[in-house]
Amino acid sequence: MSTTIDVESQSPPQLARAPLPNVAPCTVVIFGASGDLARSKLIPAFFNLACEGCPSGEFNVLGVGRTEMTDEKFQVQMRDAVSSAKDARGFTDERWAEFAKRLRYLTGDPSDDGVHKEIAARLEEMYTNKADDVARNYLFYLSTPSSVAKQIIVGLGAAGLASEERGWSRIIIEKPFGRDLDSARELNETVERVFTEQQVYRIDHFLGKETLQNLLVFRFGNGLFEPLWNRNYVDYVEITAAENLGVGSRAAFYEETGALRDVIANHLLQVLTLTAMEPPVAFDADAVREKKLEVLRSIQPMRPKEVRERTVRGQYIRGDVEGESVPGYREEKKVAKDSRMETFAAIQFQIDNWRWAGVPFYLRSGKHLTGKLTEIAVHLKRTPQALFAHTHEGEGKVHDIEPNVIVVQIQPQEAIRISFGAKLPGVKMETGTVELAFNYESTFHRRSPDAYETLLLDAIQGDPTLFTRRDEVEEQWRLITPIEEAWASGESAPPIAFYEAGTNGPAEADALLARNGHTWRHIDGKH
Repeated sequence: MSTTIDVESQSPPQLARAPLPNVAPCTVVIFGASGDLARSKLIPAFFNLACEGCPSGEFNVLGVGRTEMTDEKFQVQMRDAVSSAKDARGFTDERWAEFAKRLRYLTGDPSDDGVHKEIAARLEEMYTNKADDVARNYLFYLSTPSSVAKQIIVGLGAAGLASEERGWSRIIIEKPFGRDLDSARELNETVERVFTEQQVYRIDHFLGKETLQNLLVFRFGNGLFEPLWNRNYVDYVEITAAENLGVGSRAAFYEETGALRDVIANHLLQVLTLTAMEPPVAFDADAVREKKLEVLRSIQPMRPKEVRERTVRGQYIRGDVEGESVPGYREEKKVAKDSRMETFAAIQFQIDNWRWAGVPFYLRSGKHLTGKLTEIAVHLKRTPQALFAHTHEGEGKVHDIEPNVIVVQIQPQEAIRISFGAKLPGVKMETGTVELAFNYESTFHRRSPDAYETLLLDAIQGDPTLFTRRDEVEEQWRLITPIEEAWASGESAPPIAFYEAGTNGPAEADALLARNGHTWRHIDGKH
């Protein structure tokens, strides 16, 4: 029997906006501005920030893309995108008209050397008639594949746009940061030849989530939880990023990338480091990232035999999602009929340090699962005595008391939930599991900023704490590349595990945990 004790207060009809800092004005150059990320996330995020007066003054956006467009056409396209974006708030024609004045567009191939000189000329033109002492702050956003990133970076350097003589110059690089360890190192070396590490912001939007940032406060700011956060009390940890959608229009991308590279190699490994890291001496970029790096270095790369034993790769087949039949992955457009690319991946990692020795960390991510859910579930060990190991619930029925679980939910809601055992009302000794739940927005009556808003503001302020450092990227690929190589070899690779769309994933993923006496939480959040 399960009951919920909820500390959430009634959500008000209008949530207050969290206060934003005053930041220096700048000009943002978005490479790949005609793509989906700019339309769905970046421009809506800048619109929301501009509506809050942050940044103010000389704030402009120059979009660069292969699609031929005028400034006016770009503004119309972005208006349609922002007005329909779920994250856009306070959209009105008047506000858009004011924001649209900040948008410009340059048609050009981002990998073409000549386009960078055109960008430099357009930026210079924007500062015509401005006072000489006006800071020329530039933020370059690479919303492009990593294969194009190197050419863009070299071009920016050749055009003198990495210079900070008249203001700061920073660059945001979207994941994936390479395809394997060698390509990640090559990309990092290219970046290092043009920009200093202090100018580089490798973005993983998961780290902009309010709940993940609060995870450090939850762990290190509360004497109630930190003493339990170790191998003495924790049985196992599971980290899930599940989607109920298929690959859709991203099929061609997925055929080259897959679930392991797309989500686990960056998003979930970053979540793992925040979950497992030691307390930093301060909440600043160097201190936090050093502790995250320690976690990654405490994980040993898998040998081929371990890959077969501790990984699962799956692919969805035709099934029912929300009552509607959907095609299998191999039936999607731009997908090979015999594709072996995974749409689901589950990995068991072991952290070989004092705090976590012997505690398995299970990571899983998949497409077309039964729901949309991203969460961290920390399963505590059972109590070391049998007094309430199980109680009777009537004739012939025995109820086992479930171990305590601490769940940090990142989406669809940002919340923290703690389950524990309690006695049911009545004269008999009957027990059940109850849940204490905390939801951010309804408790604080504030709307959390979108992850991209948070990270873009941090980049403009020059705060790299929530961004990935060069050595972190290479350590992540040190762990992922042996798995990719083993999967590609065929000899030591686990076979493709097929699962119906609309389910919790392949049975092989359940078996991965069952070998250690563990179980996944259902994607709907139930154990």
